[in-house]
Amino acid sequence: MADEPSNGELSRLIGRLDNRFAELNSRLDKVVSIDVYAIQTTHVEQRLAGLQAEIQRCGDAITKNEDDFEQYQRDEAKRREDERQKRLYQAIVPVFLGLLSVAVAVWAVVSQ
Repeated sequence: MADEPSNGELSRLIGRLDNRFAELNSRLDKVVSIDVYAIQTTHVEQRLAGLQAEIQRCGDAITKNEDDFEQYQRDEAKRREDERQKRLYQAIVPVFLGLLSVAVAVWAVVSQ
C-alpha cells in the first residue's frame, strides 16, 4: 500500500489532468480544420494567380506605353527635321530666285 498514491494525491493528479485537458482543448480550438485550411489555401492560390495575371497585364501595358513613347519621339524628331528643311527651303528658294533674277538682268544688260 505504500506504493499506491493516497486519495488526496489522486485528486490533485486528476485536477492537473483536467487542467491540462482544458489547456489542450483551448489550444485545439485555435487549430484550423483541414476543410477550412483547404478552402483557404485554394482561395489564396486563386488570389495569387489573379495578382500574377494583373502584374503581367501591367507589365505588358508598361511595355506598350514605352514603345508608344519611343515611336512618338521618333515621329516628333522626323516632324522637326521636316519642318527645319521646309524653313530652309523657304529661305533659300527666294534668295536663289532673287540671285537668278539679278544674274539674268545683268546678263541682259551685258549682252546688249
